Amino acid sequence: MKRFLRRLLRFTLYALAAYAVWFALTALGVWRVSRMPVADQPADVAIVLGTAVWRDKPSPVFEARIRHGVELYQQGLVKKLLFTGGLAEGDTLAESEAARVFAIAQGVPADDTLVETVSRTTQQNAREAVAVMEKEDLHTAILVSDPLHLRRALAMFDDLGIEAVPSPTPHTRYTEFGEKLRFLLRETLYLQGYQVFGK
Repeated sequence: MKRFLRRLLRFTLYALAAYAVWFALTALGVWRVSRMPVADQPADVAIVLGTAVWRDKPSPVFEARIRHGVELYQQGLVKKLLFTGGLAEGDTLAESEAARVFAIAQGVPADDTLVETVSRTTQQNAREAVAVMEKEDLHTAILVSDPLHLRRALAMFDDLGIEAVPSPTPHTRYTEFGEKLRFLLRETLYLQGYQVFGK
């Protein structure tokens, strides 16, 4: 019995050590992508990943993403802006629709904005965005989101056959150390969950 317990303890320690290494490497990958420079190579479309809307207005976090997408468009790096995100309970506009209204107010022609209005998760964002790209005959993409969110999002787009170029928002609302650490830990766990379970 004692021998069994010793073996079990040894196995547990090895497993914990292996997971610690995996967690550290995954977190490093999330951090490295978050530190990548803003995209400077042209693409067909910038995909702005949705997040919270306050009834019919983008939240400050979402506004930062939209503004970055608009900047890419104004710089001539993309021909279209594709906004993702569906309607949350209590809101009057879908995330993507609120983003489209905001972008048009910033001078982007309505014809150069695209939306999908059904997704509620990052994985759904990716799936619906790819469907829009196929419909519109768009092939290359710049992916816009908060820096620490991009590693997981890129993995999902890559699995759908889209090798998007990341472009982290340069003015993320997550600026405090504690906020960044929580975001990093959360995204590391979410990415591991996606790698293991595919969702």
